[in-house]
Amino acid sequence: MAMTDRYNIYVLIHKGLRAWMCDVLATVGRMDPYDVEDVTAGLGKVRALLAGCESHLLHENEYLHPAIEARCPGGASAAAHDHDHHLRALAALESAVRAAEVADGSARAIAVLRLYRELAVFIAENFEHMHREETENHAALVAHYSETEVFALEQAIVGSLTPEEKMTTMRWMAPSAAPHERAMLLSGLRLNAPRPAFDAVVSLVRPFLTGRDWDKLAVALGPMPVAETRTGELAAA
Repeated sequence: MAMTDRYNIYVLIHKGLRAWMCDVLATVGRMDPYDVEDVTAGLGKVRALLAGCESHLLHENEYLHPAIEARCPGGASAAAHDHDHHLRALAALESAVRAAEVADGSARAIAVLRLYRELAVFIAENFEHMHREETENHAALVAHYSETEVFALEQAIVGSLTPEEKMTTMRWMAPSAAPHERAMLLSGLRLNAPRPAFDAVVSLVRPFLTGRDWDKLAVALGPMPVAETRTGELAAA
């Protein structure tokens, strides 16, 4: 089997992260700095993204980097260096969020624009970093680990997530996946998770799918629950 045919542990989660990052960046870009309610909601979304990015980074540090280093010494050094930089950037972004919170009037407008620019740079750097992980780190994993071992690494990460982290991950990952990837993801969930958990994920994800995407998923998986939650309620969560 060619390396490009091997399962890439990074692809789906990175699709979700890219979508989440772009959504939050757009939110900050259109945020009204003179509307306290708008600012509060927008900064809440930034903080949720920062927490998600830190969690993702730390899970890679704990599970994937040691696995790569164990059989390919030095293979994760570049990614580890990036992660150290990203942790400092996350701390700086949190400071920028706090500055926007405490500022007022024109000072808040300046602080919000500063946050927008710093967030954009952070996201740009992460896009490049994720590309390297999907190519270089993936190559190291598949060169030294079997398909079964890679799946085991992924399941170890999933098992370490809190219920809230799992739902947030699915909210962004499933709608951002291609139809065949989404079907694979949710079919695996249906096989391995309790039915209420599967139903909850489908109800969470459905409002963010187009009609055609939902139809394709229904064909692939068969009868599924009807989502009762409205898109606006989910987007505000």
